[in-house]
Amino acid sequence: MPILKIITNPNQLLRKKSEKINLREIGSKKFKKFCSAMVETMIKKDGIGLAAPQVGKNIRLIVINTKEEKIIMVNPEILKRSILKEWKEEGCLSVPDIFGLVKRSKKITCLYYDSAGIKKKIKGEGLLARVIQHEVDHLDGILFIDKAKEIKKITSEKFEFENGKQN
Repeated sequence: MPILKIITNPNQLLRKKSEKINLREIGSKKFKKFCSAMVETMIKKDGIGLAAPQVGKNIRLIVINTKEEKIIMVNPEILKRSILKEWKEEGCLSVPDIFGLVKRSKKITCLYYDSAGIKKKIKGEGLLARVIQHEVDHLDGILFIDKAKEIKKITSEKFEFENGKQN
């Protein structure tokens, strides 16, 4: 499967609200291939979530990587958010080398269709809840940096070598 190109900020595609997917498309080979390519891209890029706008498609599709499984969510809709919220650090493949604290609900309930077109409901808490909220924001043209505080840029360390030895 080809690795898809990740679009990075400030590309305007990341700021557009994504279109709902016609459920008749889900069964097509083209759609299944695209879902597989998204999952593969997320894994290769060490992501725990990826939204279609991040790879140039303005459709309501996200993929999530949990320890147990890869979840494909078509037309995800967050139905409930817990009142309890927490600040945690987030980063994003579309905003490379930038991290910041984002306040999100600790628990959520999300309705979506899986890659077979079956309607499902998932209750997420902790990291799963955070990832779903982050990826659904992408579908609405929102980046984590819009909500973050204490934003920091991480630069790779440079090592100097003298006589072949690291200092």
